[in-house]
Amino acid sequence: MPYRKAVFILAYTRNKKDIEYLLLKRKLHWEGWEFPKGAIKFLETKKNAVKRELKEETGLYPIKIKKFDYSGKYEYEKKIPDRPRFKGQSFVLYAVEVKKPFNRKVKISEIEHSDYKWVNYPKAIKLLRWPNQKESLKIVNDFLKQKALAS
Repeated sequence: MPYRKAVFILAYTRNKKDIEYLLLKRKLHWEGWEFPKGAIKFLETKKNAVKRELKEETGLYPIKIKKFDYSGKYEYEKKIPDRPRFKGQSFVLYAVEVKKPFNRKVKISEIEHSDYKWVNYPKAIKLLRWPNQKESLKIVNDFLKQKALAS
């Protein structure tokens, strides 16, 4: 059985003191905190999948998009009824800078998620459940911190 092709999207915003990451509370297929992610549609570019999934899951638009040289795959813990042809998912990592919506809420996809929160790196790393998502967060955070030091 094949793997479903997807993008991991680490959405972040900068404030005067720190970087905050957007986490979504998953309720479809499993429960816990994650960042936006989703399937790449047939004939869709990865970058367009990032933009579409970010909009669908959060209502936000990217200011900057950066692709990272990190990818992987994982198998689903159980059969997923709306994905019967797939045994798991493969992914490519992207970081997306967004403006934190101070005047409106993040518009979460209520089918997939029940809540959201903006958190700093230490809190995000504790909330994420899956090792590949923790590694993705570490890669992006290290990059952003290094970039900040170089500025």
